[in-house]
Amino acid sequence: MRNVRRLRTGLRGWGGVGAMATLCALVLVFALVLTRTGSSSKAGGKEPGSAGRAVTDAAGAKAAEECDDPEKQTLTPSGDDGPTIDGIRAREGEKRKLMVGVDQNSYRWGYRDPNSRGSSGLEGFDIDLAHRIAEDILGDRNAVQFKAIPTDQRIPAIESGRVDMVVRTMTIACDRLKDVAFSAPYFRTGQQVLAQKESPVEGYGPTLADRKVCTAAGSTAFTTLEEDKARGALPQSVDIRTTVPNQLDCLVRLQLGRVDAVVTDAALAASQAAQDPTVELKGGSFTTEYYGVAMKADADDLVRRVNRILVDFREDTTDGWRTSYERWLSQTLGKDPGSSEPPAPQYLRAS
Repeated sequence: MRNVRRLRTGLRGWGGVGAMATLCALVLVFALVLTRTGSSSKAGGKEPGSAGRAVTDAAGAKAAEECDDPEKQTLTPSGDDGPTIDGIRAREGEKRKLMVGVDQNSYRWGYRDPNSRGSSGLEGFDIDLAHRIAEDILGDRNAVQFKAIPTDQRIPAIESGRVDMVVRTMTIACDRLKDVAFSAPYFRTGQQVLAQKESPVEGYGPTLADRKVCTAAGSTAFTTLEEDKARGALPQSVDIRTTVPNQLDCLVRLQLGRVDAVVTDAALAASQAAQDPTVELKGGSFTTEYYGVAMKADADDLVRRVNRILVDFREDTTDGWRTSYERWLSQTLGKDPGSSEPPAPQYLRAS
């Protein structure tokens, strides 16, 4: 079953930030060496769970099998507490924090600013949302412990209990619903191609023939490429074997000439283009996808609470969704946030 819907629309191009290019290249090459020790398992891979998860896993598998609109498969908002929230609040001392899996390499989403005065140094749209959730649950926006996790380790980190949730540009997808629960969508995006400016690649399609394409392991981008090759929607000569733990590693390989193109979310591709003026977006976005907050499959009270927080976050005209968009994303995605706002949420999951 397809877990994304096709969209053939144009998308504006974005320019780069030339002043950052040299420094970013050096940092990225160093990151390439360090991140090769990460696991290459897919985000959808399950770790052994307890017997008590059997019912929840079966329900999740059923939801994934019957799923047409994954962004609607979530629970109604509620401010009530429950066992998951009680467990978070029961942590004592320095451990009384919300544990959130994030990225530290996605420019303007979740990235480490060396000039930041904050204790974590992490900033971006996803970081703002994590602070908002911590403030609601624990009464302190700084009562959050950020844990940087690779793209392909997002679901294992949730299932193992290493984090309470993942706020990391994570697409709500049908095949992920068997493993984790998602909030309502908080951002709309789609897949897009990134390549060197002088590259003959024109976008997603025939010009990728005989080209090496890089994606993050366990990403919806890789799933789309794999499925499109299988059904003949992409040339069979497109080489999609290059997968990496973190999406930023793809940009490194593109800069080093090891791959010809990167396929990733348009929102992330725009940020990468802003970091390196030698690359640009090619063609338009060719899918429609939605980011959601991912949590344990049986954490119903936490899912409902996060959905209520998201309602408040979108309605807050002082320090809410639009304020965060303007602060972090308007320079890369454009001043008008309309195309990035998720639709009015629907809560079709019964339990």
